[in-house]
Amino acid sequence: MSLNPRTPVLVGYGQVNQRQESAATEPVDLMEQAARVSAAPRVLEAVDAVRIVNLLSWRYRDAGLLLAQRIGAPDAATRYTSIGGNVPQSLVNQACLDIQQGRNEVVLIAGGETWRSRTRMRARGEKWVGTKQDESVPLPTGADEEFALAGPAETRIGLDRPAYVYPMFEQALRLASGESADAHRQRIGALWAQFSEAAQDNPHAWTRTAVPAEQIWRQGPSNRMISWPYTKLMNSNNMVDQGAALILTSVAKAQHLRIPRERWVFPYAGTDAHDTYLIGQRASFSGSPGIRIGGERVLELAQRGIDDIDLIDIYSCFPSAVQVGANELGLPTDDPRRPLTVTGGLTFAGGPWNNYVSHSIATMAERLTGAPGSVGLITANGGYLTKHSFGIYGTEPPTDEFRWEDVQSAVDAEPTVFAEDAWAGTGTVETWTTPFTREDTAEKAFLAVRTPIGSRALAVITDPSQAAATVTEDIAGATVAVDAEGIATLE
Repeated sequence: MSLNPRTPVLVGYGQVNQRQESAATEPVDLMEQAARVSAAPRVLEAVDAVRIVNLLSWRYRDAGLLLAQRIGAPDAATRYTSIGGNVPQSLVNQACLDIQQGRNEVVLIAGGETWRSRTRMRARGEKWVGTKQDESVPLPTGADEEFALAGPAETRIGLDRPAYVYPMFEQALRLASGESADAHRQRIGALWAQFSEAAQDNPHAWTRTAVPAEQIWRQGPSNRMISWPYTKLMNSNNMVDQGAALILTSVAKAQHLRIPRERWVFPYAGTDAHDTYLIGQRASFSGSPGIRIGGERVLELAQRGIDDIDLIDIYSCFPSAVQVGANELGLPTDDPRRPLTVTGGLTFAGGPWNNYVSHSIATMAERLTGAPGSVGLITANGGYLTKHSFGIYGTEPPTDEFRWEDVQSAVDAEPTVFAEDAWAGTGTVETWTTPFTREDTAEKAFLAVRTPIGSRALAVITDPSQAAATVTEDIAGATVAVDAEGIATLE
């Protein structure tokens, strides 16, 4: 079978870890290093589009322009993205379409963070400084794209970060399964221990020491509780200096650039969608229509079933994200023959803010080329299980062209819950989480509350004794009074 010369192919995938704290290295340096690891100079010089995953460690006017100049492709068009862990896979999906349809020849996707060095320097009172471009440098396409994760209900109680929201999903998963709190914590500790074992085998992982399950779920001096039931080792590890780069081109261009065939990985299909931006509107805190529908459709587009997938990397910022993803895709969480990660996840492989999936795609490509004929699935998630992107990859040439679909219309047809912005009254506890102080005491408790009419309100317990009780007692279904400020009291 002859390949269409416009068939998109992933030909470059490089990763770098900077373990030595450095004030001299900045995100664009790590991106350049990763790009040079990913491909030969002749390939880099042929790049005509540079797309940068949103950065948190430093703000450039146009990071893509800096990177393009450094790799010898100064005329490349540049793009910058909004925030979201889904972004790298979405960029791959778009690059495949652009290459297939002749809009681009060689696309470089890159991201990098030096959050570890920057944070440690600031803690010592030192100023971290990166390259400053002149204000005359135009902002790249996409630099002004944003999406809001918090509405009035979240804002009034301070429910404003993933470390608070994902454990609320975790409680909902526990309640849906009927598990006790202790049994559930042990089970998710075992799940995360599997991820640490995968990281041990991943040469690009930040932490390559396998961690026993009990050490993960049991809180202690080096593993404090962040927000019940999540200890530190169940949270993403953003304290890393990491960079990754991906290069996509067409079959014809790959041949022209003399890229070895054994490096080629074919993206077969992709999908994108998002669940409701506001968590209060979700029909369930233990499920995701976006993952279910996006996952089903990407498999259909790739003409594969879930049992045809050999390698998997489910987005893994927190254990609840993995469990929801696995449940919606029809995957067991405890199959040793087919782990749910090739990297080790954001806790162990490293969570460089929005760029983890660049690393998971790069690692997937290495694993696939090491086992010719295998097929891999990447899932990506941004926000609070909000924005989703999927990709299926393999080493064998595709039987059809790359296929992509935005499945948002199908997701939008799913039921939602009316979310109250400023509700006061008496309701019942649906799910909750309890943030802890650094002194290891319960600080408060965030609640999702069902009202008598079936709508949902978000509230917070501020009384220390009642907050502590939400850890020692199962308050699911408990009666709670919520005042006009969103302050809750258990009755």
